[in-house]
Amino acid sequence: MPVVTLPDGSQRSYDRPVTIQDVAADIGPGLAKAALAGRVDGSLVDAGYLISGDVDLAIVTAKDDTALELIRHDAAHVMAQAVQELYPGTQVTIGPAIENGFYYDFAREEPFTPEDLTKIEARMKEIVGRDLPIQREVWSRDDAMKTFGDMGESYKVEIIDDIIPEGEELSVYRQGEWFDVCRGPHLPSTGKLPKAFKLMSVAGAYWRGDSRNPMLQRIYGTAWRNKDELKAYLHRLEEAEKRDHRKLGKAMNLFHTQEEAPGMVFWHDKGWRIYLQIQDYIRDKLRDHGYQEVHTPSVIDRSLWEKSGHWDKFKDDMFTTESEKRTFAIKPMNCPAHIQIYNQGLKSYRELPLRLAEFGSCHRNEPSGTLHGLMRVRGFVQDDAHIFCSEDQILDEVSAFIDLLFEVYRDFGFDDVIIKLSTRPEQRVGEDHLWDRAEKALEDALNHKQLDWQLQPGEGAFYGPKIEFSLKDCLERVWQLGTIQLDFSMPARLGATYIAEDGSRQVPVMLHRAILGSLERFIGILIEHYAGALPTWLAPEQAVVMDITDKQAEYAKKVEETLKNQGVRVKSDLRNEKIGFKIREHTLQRIPYLLVVGDREAESNTVAVRTRSGKDLGAMSLQALSNGLTAEIASRGRTILEN
Repeated sequence: MPVVTLPDGSQRSYDRPVTIQDVAADIGPGLAKAALAGRVDGSLVDAGYLISGDVDLAIVTAKDDTALELIRHDAAHVMAQAVQELYPGTQVTIGPAIENGFYYDFAREEPFTPEDLTKIEARMKEIVGRDLPIQREVWSRDDAMKTFGDMGESYKVEIIDDIIPEGEELSVYRQGEWFDVCRGPHLPSTGKLPKAFKLMSVAGAYWRGDSRNPMLQRIYGTAWRNKDELKAYLHRLEEAEKRDHRKLGKAMNLFHTQEEAPGMVFWHDKGWRIYLQIQDYIRDKLRDHGYQEVHTPSVIDRSLWEKSGHWDKFKDDMFTTESEKRTFAIKPMNCPAHIQIYNQGLKSYRELPLRLAEFGSCHRNEPSGTLHGLMRVRGFVQDDAHIFCSEDQILDEVSAFIDLLFEVYRDFGFDDVIIKLSTRPEQRVGEDHLWDRAEKALEDALNHKQLDWQLQPGEGAFYGPKIEFSLKDCLERVWQLGTIQLDFSMPARLGATYIAEDGSRQVPVMLHRAILGSLERFIGILIEHYAGALPTWLAPEQAVVMDITDKQAEYAKKVEETLKNQGVRVKSDLRNEKIGFKIREHTLQRIPYLLVVGDREAESNTVAVRTRSGKDLGAMSLQALSNGLTAEIASRGRTILEN
């Protein structure tokens, strides 16, 4: 008879098999009402799941973050039911829960309109109000194919035919008269679905993501545990729209993209200043931490990519070219080229660790539909580096990298870092015993630093496990940026060795690491995080000097030259325009400091200082202004002029 162990360690014994709902009721009526599902030995299951043996059980309620997965999955099913009730003849295909929401792909000749979405959302709320029990049924493969075939659901028949082996059974979830093939789990009834959902948009989607297949209509929605969460999410979307780096990039004259070079960036002067400022900052940090900066070719013979293992895995994502009957790839990453530099000359253990860094220009043939401003591009530059070391140096090197990474993130204004350890994927190179050692080495490094981290099974690179570092921006969006990947395989494949202390020839360990990832994407994140109002040390223009009349033009130029000589990126605006017009214009350009000079300032050798946020800092002497600005820039914002 089953013994159920609860999260607090308490146990409950039963003389018969029981459902999770039964256990919840046994604990108390409040929990019975709140129970949505359960985790049995770590796996999420329906509240109706039958427990027949000893298990560890956690009962899931709306307070649990895991409830969102159920809520969004159920919202997708309720939406599909609403669509088929309103528009008979529409076929349903696939409808999963996704980050922040859900979608379902529909086959329908007529396009869905915004008015249709309003009707569908209203019908969804009606279905929730019906409080239909959601019940799991087990069908044979043949019965399922016949039932859905008779209904005209050809896409469902294809799914069943492809993924369910002959003679096996599948689960079907029914709510009222509507049902769908699904692995589950689901809520106990439609009435348990909070009415905190909203349909967002319609987009085209090829069946199974293949452009050779029919185009379907995908309805996206968002769903949350309560209306406050929904309201907060919609507010974040509004803020994200205002902060869209593509719009700000155009308004601030930073960069643009165009169809003649899809996925490539045309950097304008002001945007390129930001780019170079970040690159120079990283370059200085790397030099201080013992890295050698190198530069490698962008076009390399296919044979090297075959030896490294990249060709078999990434050839479809590579741009290639032919010359003199040879096939070349435009490099999508830098690691094989860095091994070629390492291999020049015999290495001794005394030369390790060897740290090679490159602002490597890479190209990847990303699908055109995924390209998105600076966030997803085909041509990009990585702040890439590879550390060649012995196995007993791994802990120190990974620890030093983590320190450097946190130092860099703090300088850019990010303190909330999420850490995940990704272990071996199904498709990989290298022996399992090497993966065992590599995964343990990274885990030991994280524990040595006493950091909180999460495990991501199966998400490692094909050549080794990795630690991923993600940032949260001001809108609580998570961006995966930094990574350090441990590789026992590629150095051996490409012939990298060193002479060990005992005179033997050994293969070095290779650590692939990046802090910002792609500079293009990182700049896009910065623009959105700061809504274009970059910290003074990063701003392409840090100050602008404005005269009130032509009489102060000479003094304005003097202020400009004084600040330029101190390394401040400053310009003067001597146009014959009203001062209010100038202030508004430069405020929209997010210039940190607006410096106004009139007769009084020219006579007293001072400057009237305003911030882009509209704060009036009053008059400052030219010396005080210069000292304050240079201090703020040097401290990367830890010392502020207005303080």
